[in-house]
Amino acid sequence: MGDHSDVPADPTGTAGPPRAEADEVRRFRGRLGLPGLVDVHTHFMPESVLRKVWGYFDALGPLTGGLEWPITYRQEEAERAAILREFGVRAFTSMLYPHKPGMARWLNGWAADFARRTPDCLHTATLFPEPGVEAYVREAVEAGARVFKAHVQVGAYDPADELLDPAWGVLAEAGVPVVIHCGSGPAPGEHTGPGPIARVLARHPRLRLVVAHMGMPEYEEFLDLAEWYGEVRLDTTMAFTDFAEKLAPFPPGALSRLADAGDRILLGSDFPNIPYPYVHQLHALERLGLGEDWLRAVCHDNAAELFGV
Repeated sequence: MGDHSDVPADPTGTAGPPRAEADEVRRFRGRLGLPGLVDVHTHFMPESVLRKVWGYFDALGPLTGGLEWPITYRQEEAERAAILREFGVRAFTSMLYPHKPGMARWLNGWAADFARRTPDCLHTATLFPEPGVEAYVREAVEAGARVFKAHVQVGAYDPADELLDPAWGVLAEAGVPVVIHCGSGPAPGEHTGPGPIARVLARHPRLRLVVAHMGMPEYEEFLDLAEWYGEVRLDTTMAFTDFAEKLAPFPPGALSRLADAGDRILLGSDFPNIPYPYVHQLHALERLGLGEDWLRAVCHDNAAELFGV
């Protein structure tokens, strides 16, 4: 394993204004010889919804675990997309999610329009356990959705709910990946943890699930699922950063498992809703010391292959 002690623990040491940070991201990509990054976990959503999300973080809502969570990138939508491009992100997502019935179809319509006017954004859609979910999931797939977002914590639903079963079947058959927040971090919910989603996978073993945040804090249990099911992957969103390590440290004894699962790990960031500069996620991955081949796969190759970009 390489020595990455020169990578500063404090992200503000190398990243400052966006241009300086973009230069540091380019240096990171240059060290690895990467053509760019593919980030499977970025948030673009209707501005009214995003402002409410930011307000929730500002108010230290209960699902934040009571943590101070300053949003680093509060720019307008077009500027946020431009920042990702300046970082060299070749493809990103518009992760959006409902917290009640009746929202998902509307959000999917917005996301389809956003994808049409933002060619480097992977057309994203979402779902909720409600009557009609199979129909609008199928409509989104037929309209070209390339990735779905599910948020068990915010939606406060059981992913194994019978209402969702036909929708999971549609997605498994279509091979469309689903980025799902189902771990119990930063605050547990009634249906978070590996148990409920394991019941979904038992019924739909070919479902292409991407477990957000590495399944934080149940890292090892979700690595188990990735070992048991060939289409389960994990994204790095916030994991290994100084912020996350204070909240839910990744177990050092599991690093060898992380290395072995290198073809199942995808770069995710949670941009723009992160309390530190974007480049810190990259440095956090680099300082794991798992080698350049692992980093190239995680930061670009795995997602590029999955989404054909």
